[in-house]
Amino acid sequence: MTTRKCAGVSRWFLLGGVASMSVRSYTRLLAGSLRYGGAVAALGRRRGGLAGARAAASASSSSSSSSDGGGGLRAPDTSLFVPLPVSPAAPGPEGDIGAELTRPLNKSEALKILNKFYKRKEIQKLGAENGLDARLFHQAFISFRKYIMESSYLSPDIHIILNDICCGAGHVDDLFPFFMRHAKQIFPMLECMDDLRKISDLRLPPNWYPEARAIQRKIVFHAGPTNSGKTYHAIQRYLAAKSGIYCGPLKLLAHEIFQKSNDANVPCDLVTGEERVSVDPEGRPAAHVACTIEMCSVNTPYEVAVVDEIQMIKDPSRGWAWTRALLGLCAEEIHVCGEAAAINLVTELMYTTGEEVEVRNYKRLTPIKVLDEALQSLDKLCPGDCIVCFNKNDIYSVSRQIEARGLECAVIYGSLPPGTKLTQAKKFNDPDDPCKIMVATDAIGMGLNLSLKRIIFNSLVKPTVNEKGEKEMDTITTSQALQISGRAGRFSTVFKEGEVTTMHRDDLPLLKEILSKSVDPILTAGLHPTAEQIEMFAYHLPDATLSNLIDIFVSLSQVDGLYFVCNVDDFKFLADMIQHIPLNLRARYVFCTAPINKKQPYVCTSLLKFARQFSRNEPLTFDWLCRHIHWPLTPPRNIKDLVHLEAVHDVLDLYLWLSYRFMDMFPDAALVRDIQKELDDIIQIGVLNITRLIRASQTTSGTVTVPDDFPLQRTTISEGMLNAEDLPQAPRAPLSSGMKGQGQRRARGSKARPGEVQMGRIQGALAARLIQQGLLTPEMLKQLEDEWMAQHNGDASGSSENTGPSTFKGKKRK
Repeated sequence: MTTRKCAGVSRWFLLGGVASMSVRSYTRLLAGSLRYGGAVAALGRRRGGLAGARAAASASSSSSSSSDGGGGLRAPDTSLFVPLPVSPAAPGPEGDIGAELTRPLNKSEALKILNKFYKRKEIQKLGAENGLDARLFHQAFISFRKYIMESSYLSPDIHIILNDICCGAGHVDDLFPFFMRHAKQIFPMLECMDDLRKISDLRLPPNWYPEARAIQRKIVFHAGPTNSGKTYHAIQRYLAAKSGIYCGPLKLLAHEIFQKSNDANVPCDLVTGEERVSVDPEGRPAAHVACTIEMCSVNTPYEVAVVDEIQMIKDPSRGWAWTRALLGLCAEEIHVCGEAAAINLVTELMYTTGEEVEVRNYKRLTPIKVLDEALQSLDKLCPGDCIVCFNKNDIYSVSRQIEARGLECAVIYGSLPPGTKLTQAKKFNDPDDPCKIMVATDAIGMGLNLSLKRIIFNSLVKPTVNEKGEKEMDTITTSQALQISGRAGRFSTVFKEGEVTTMHRDDLPLLKEILSKSVDPILTAGLHPTAEQIEMFAYHLPDATLSNLIDIFVSLSQVDGLYFVCNVDDFKFLADMIQHIPLNLRARYVFCTAPINKKQPYVCTSLLKFARQFSRNEPLTFDWLCRHIHWPLTPPRNIKDLVHLEAVHDVLDLYLWLSYRFMDMFPDAALVRDIQKELDDIIQIGVLNITRLIRASQTTSGTVTVPDDFPLQRTTISEGMLNAEDLPQAPRAPLSSGMKGQGQRRARGSKARPGEVQMGRIQGALAARLIQQGLLTPEMLKQLEDEWMAQHNGDASGSSENTGPSTFKGKKRK
């Protein structure tokens, strides 16, 4: 065949050249063409130029043509589309059919043609009509060009087309159908965009719960501020019902209702992510259940359901759980409790289900007032005061300063185990315990009953997470301020009136402004993709990572004005972390929904080890876990130890959480729960001695060391947990308006460091600095010197008479 004939091989082939081919060659050509998408027919229909390319593309991508964002659909975020690698092709046993029919491809000429193809505006426009925006078009072309240039063998159809164009017998636009075929190989979502849009359509959440839609539910909204009795009335109806479910935001609240129900002779089970407690000895389910809201069943019928703290339906991370409970619970009556700001949203959501909402408004049972003066000094603390901080460092600093004044304080913050929080609350509420000051984060806003007289905001700035998952420092909202302030002067406590103020004078006007505002109405409810939806996505995109599947889902998702898609950053963080571990999709999804704090490296590392062990199909036994956490553990000797123990407690929670989802692989839940109780006791010891741990951690060298005889206070936590021990306690001075008794005590057995006060000499950098700042007086320093000398000389009377905490002698309120 001459070069001129070769240039017109397509026409030769179509005009009868087949007649001169051997049967074997024709069969090989036909098989190869059919295998690569019916190119023989495409060549027969080729009309040349852009019109032919447009017609071929239209015929081959009918489903993709709607993915350009038309019809009111939101255009996808194509930056999330990760191209799949396509390896260069090598000739098969049949040989290079295209080269046999025409000639070997001139790669340098082909490169010029490809670059010309890329620059044509008509081709770019045609690509956009088929779902390729500028980003995807560029990525697809780079991959297409690489495939053409690096392949030692091309399918007959594209080989023939390229040769035709090289020899002037074809148009560059004829490449478009082959370009689109390649684009769909590296971006498979282009082929199924309509299906993906249908799967991620979140515009009708009520339809997800057919059991709930099959009954006519009565919705009662109990609206009011904290301490208004709204939850009490809902719980009374719950206890009177033949069957019921309580859904709360915290394990502490679920435990409280569980206890109250059984104390009222209403058998009630407990269900949280980490725990299942059945009151029936044989394990039969009780008619009533108290659970954390994520664990509520939307398939079990109940007479009454209580959904507590409904305002959290707007929470960027957990709001989906309240939406699911509100729309999906199969109960004759749904009693919703929370802020009045959620009334309109709940009413609108129930309108879409055809259900009416009865609103019952409540007022606060006891008065609360904002004081006209800030506290300014810790010397003005009184029994029943709670200083609210928004980070752990402030917790440590404030509690340290309080103890320096000879006072005991209870400490509560979010990362403490529930048992430790309850113990601290019990210690604070005990009228016979000298601990009458509390230092806490906003963790006291829910789940704890505290006898507080006054709330003191140490700061009004709190770290928050915005809709994009970014951390911000922002002033607390009116809702947050009311929730925390409302803990003061609660009904049924010894304080009949609550007070709220700030630590610093400059913050008080801002607090008054915040509290004077009305709470912004809640406008939207959270949604979250389910495991079933992600599995359907994975069916269409089998090579995508779980993190990428979630990103594409959120990008394509459609919600109406009443909903928003919850933040999935934590989910994606875990998905990326365990991506390299071979897990099936459902197991991977479950691991990624584990309720852990991604800011705790030890907990994240533990999840990684759990997943790796799980992937090997090796059960995570009690012995394996003990080796991982280095059990048994000892009481903390500094703050770093305490933080680590809290992380270990979270790891045990993670094990228990997974044990209810993969029982065969996490078989020793009972044993783990036993050591978790022991660990809770150890953490309680640390919190009881938190100021000593802080003092031990505050070394100028940055090295934390504690003497072997460092005394740790131990008290009876609960029956059978810890035995009381009469350990030496530092003397506690009565509270007064002056600085009397403010001397800082050193842990027994420790030595004075260079630059500190050396007893017997009123000198040194630290002494001079404290006197200059007004924190010490020469008289106080002399008193400290006398006490130290008495101990140093073996005078037992100075140490044996102060073996226990002194009685709180705070100011009396009128």
